[in-house]
Order: sequence, then structure tokens, then C-alpha cells
Amino acid sequence: MSRPALYSFRRCPYAIRARLAIRQAGIEVELREILLRDKPAEMLAISPKGTVPVLQLADGTVIDESLDIMRWALGQNDPEGWLHAAGADAQAVLVRRNDVEFKPLLDRYKYVERFPERSQEAWRDAAVDLHLAPLDRQLAGRRFLFGPSPALADAALFPFVRQFAGVDPAWFEAAPLPHVRDWLGRWLSSPLFAAVMVRQPVWRAPR
Repeated sequence: MSRPALYSFRRCPYAIRARLAIRQAGIEVELREILLRDKPAEMLAISPKGTVPVLQLADGTVIDESLDIMRWALGQNDPEGWLHAAGADAQAVLVRRNDVEFKPLLDRYKYVERFPERSQEAWRDAAVDLHLAPLDRQLAGRRFLFGPSPALADAALFPFVRQFAGVDPAWFEAAPLPHVRDWLGRWLSSPLFAAVMVRQPVWRAPR
């Protein structure tokens, strides 16, 4: 294998953030788009947990956590200083809140039929209070979370906020989150995002 291989699913927020960092770093990979309902044996053989993204390097090393893939890619080349745009601890706090606390609320809001113990509005409001309202305050007067330029945390959080906004776009457009909306819009209109969202055929192992 001459290039790293990235197993990915186009809409998965974890996979999106890995692709953003790889593209930002200018690293060429063999993108292997999968179907979540029909995961290739080749991916499961190197990462039995069966989630994307999974990156296999040319030397056989496997990285199967999205944040580790981001850090690996930017460690090779970080042209805009995403890793150091803010302190590592400050970035880690936001990413942890996003991944550990916000993501479960997002899932309950998006798939409310699986979590009938609360209304969709209750799950939505809990997610806003926990994560999006604090982000909106942090973004006031800033283009990105820590200043005029993106940090790793911006790219790590953006795909999840995008997913949240897509559950009820009309509500999101009217919500009192103007700075989050502007920040999200900058990412959605960026050439970087457009590049990583190009549709790919489903990968099949060569026979």
C-alpha cells in the first residue's frame, strides 16, 4: 500500500472531521467510502469495533479514532496552525464536552423515536443549554472559537453542529444563536468543506 487508506462514511461527523484535517494537511489518501450496513471485511480485520473513520498507514499502522487521525495529519503538516491556535487544554475541554456530553443529546434530539422518555424539544433545549449557547457566547466578536483563524477544535466540533442544525433547519435559523450560525455558515461555504464532501462510489476490495 503506497498511500494511507481511509475508511469513511460521507455523512458521519467523526469521519468528516478526520477528512477535514487530512485535506487541510495536504495528505493524499485512498478514500474508501463504505456502507455502514455492509462494512467491508478488510476494515473489520484492522479495526474490529467497526466504526469510521479508520486510517491505515502505508506501514500498516492503524489509527481508528477521529481525533487521533486529526492530530496525526496535522502533525505531518499544519499550514494554518490548527493545533496551536489555542492552548491544548482549552481545545480539549470543548472537544470533550462535544463528544462526551453533547453528542448523546444530539442523538436523542435527532432520533427522538428511540428515546421517548423526553420530548424532542426537551432534548433540543438540553443540547443548546449545555453546548450551543456557551459556544455562541464564546464566538461573540470572533470568527472562530479562539480568534480570527480556525483551531483544531473548530474543525472537530463543526460537523456535529451541522448535524444538529439539520434536524430542524427552520428552528435553527430562528434560534437565538447568531454567532454559532455565522460560524457554521463560514464552514459550510468553505472550499475545504466542499472538497471533503464530494460524493464517492462505495469502495469494494479488488478481486
